[in-house]
Amino acid sequence: MYSLYLSFTNYNIYQAPRWIGLANYRIMLTEDPLFWKSMLNTLYYVALSVPLNTVAGVLLAVLMNQSVRGIRLFRTLYFLPSVVSGVAVALLWQWVLDPNFGLINTFLARLGIEGPGWLTDEHWSKFSLVLMNLWAVGGSMIIYLAGLQGVPRSLYEAATVDGAGMLRKFVSITIPMLTPTIFFNVIMGVLSGFQVFLQAYIMTGGGPNNSTMFFAYYLYNKAFKDMQFGYASAMAWVLLFITLACTLIILRSGSRWVYYEGENPN
Repeated sequence: MYSLYLSFTNYNIYQAPRWIGLANYRIMLTEDPLFWKSMLNTLYYVALSVPLNTVAGVLLAVLMNQSVRGIRLFRTLYFLPSVVSGVAVALLWQWVLDPNFGLINTFLARLGIEGPGWLTDEHWSKFSLVLMNLWAVGGSMIIYLAGLQGVPRSLYEAATVDGAGMLRKFVSITIPMLTPTIFFNVIMGVLSGFQVFLQAYIMTGGGPNNSTMFFAYYLYNKAFKDMQFGYASAMAWVLLFITLACTLIILRSGSRWVYYEGENPN
């Protein structure tokens, strides 16, 4: 609540807050082009990373749900990257994506392909961070795996008797039974996506040409570099309402595609 009060003030931490009404919000929405740039960058990141992580997490969980020798080792290996320090992961990927001597471009050069400037080209920078985010897909994989192991085996047995193939079982049984888990992970992915900060802070500094200036990073700059704590507080409340609106939209849409055991699927 104090941050809400500060959002209506001019506050630089060295002097007492001075009430300025809606000035911060007016400047933010009408006079600050970087505000809209950071918002569009964040929306791009969320719109691309959430579907990719959902698809990758589900497919990886299906693979890790097989009864093969050593499957527990594979599950552990895929999960481990999600518990590594975020700073360490950012530094690792900064090397992997380096346009001159990074792992990816070195491999492409051996194939006779000139790799792009992953973090130095504004057309590739945001996608590079989305690609990097797949590194931690093992965290959502574990949740999907738990959901898969809760699917009754009798459903697959009945489908086998009816002559259903693997693809038909996946579409008609696995996905519908997994929708509550997908629903949860999508909401969590959207919330974390709107708060993306560390990758830009460590790897790109918001560049090139502000292409990775995400909303949370811009908020940080306004507060701790420009010392505009009132303006940053206003940005924080805008972010709160945007994430709240997105979450409510997803919750309202859940009745159309989320299937809970015991219900008749639409």
